[in-house]
Amino acid sequence: MIVTVTFNPAVDKTVEIERLERGGLNRIKRIELDVGGKGINVSKTIRELGGESIAVGFLAGNTGRMIERALGEMGIRTDFIYVDGETRTNTKVIEADGTVTELNEAGAAIDKGRIGALLEKLEGYADENTLFVLAGSVPSGVDKMVYADIIRLAHKKGACVLLDADGELLKNALEVCPDMIKPNREELEEYVGHKCENTGELVQAAGELSRKGIGLVAVTMGSDGAIIAKGDCVVKSRALSVEAHSTVGAGDAFVAALAYAWENGLDDDEMMRLCMAASAGAVTTVGTKPPAKELVERLKKEVVVERVG
Repeated sequence: MIVTVTFNPAVDKTVEIERLERGGLNRIKRIELDVGGKGINVSKTIRELGGESIAVGFLAGNTGRMIERALGEMGIRTDFIYVDGETRTNTKVIEADGTVTELNEAGAAIDKGRIGALLEKLEGYADENTLFVLAGSVPSGVDKMVYADIIRLAHKKGACVLLDADGELLKNALEVCPDMIKPNREELEEYVGHKCENTGELVQAAGELSRKGIGLVAVTMGSDGAIIAKGDCVVKSRALSVEAHSTVGAGDAFVAALAYAWENGLDDDEMMRLCMAASAGAVTTVGTKPPAKELVERLKKEVVVERVG
């Protein structure tokens, strides 16, 4: 069972323009509205791949109810906790040359009582057959130890955790060793405290984290592809050449593929093929929509996996 946890859901409003004119008039060519937030995006892609998940987290107000209704229409099971206020709307401005400018609202406030209710809910789902996906930011005021607390809770019940976070959330969570993590290049460099000048240095940094007790470390590198380290075993793949619409959502699709691979017991090579195909497919979609399964299956045939350790 896969349970995605989203502290900061959103309605993603994607606006396409020719070129952003600061301080001037910008004429909109196209608008797309999608329900989102990183964990929710993961659930959407898992569903498209043919898998199932339960989307858990916090919603608020009419926007929250709209998100829950939309997920239900997609066939995604939900179990959200409602809080005061209104779920945020995030605006992504995409220029014709592919430049993306993101305007993200603050999330609804979450009090300690609701955090406790979430932990209790997650404990009820946790067993040796459960994978929790912890993805994205948390609203201001939420303790940055919250992901670490969830990891401890999950491990006590024999459950696994896949983490996609950055900054203090990532740093604190790594102290209690999530089972899998998916930083991008910049997030990994921030954690280790220095630039990685080449893929070899990224492989070394990821391998060190894996050997410290994190079972799988996947590092996405944009146009340079990705690496997956499991102890001393490292595989890498170059990015696929596709007609990109926007890079928004590519990382979430990669995480979804990791979770789907865990659920279905895929080997390292097949896992990498699925992850690269899903993330490449995501950049071809409009807004934060998941890639179609048929596209992912076709792209998988183009992925070349190389073992580097």
